[in-house]
Amino acid sequence: MSTFHGVVEGMTCQHCVASVTEEVSALPGVVEVAVDLATGELSVTSDVPLERADVAEAVTEAGYALR
Repeated sequence: MSTFHGVVEGMTCQHCVASVTEEVSALPGVVEVAVDLATGELSVTSDVPLERADVAEAVTEAGYALR
């Protein structure tokens, strides 16, 4: 198992959280995604190592930025 941590910028509501969760969950090997609206913290658990660029692209696809 591999875990990725980052901070998502620009989220303002639970819909934002759902969008980020959906996009990141679609990455290969991802088994769990946790997004905290108040802090922007993103935690991703995966069966395979995740590249920061891949997670950042998924977050961007949802309409936000990974810091």
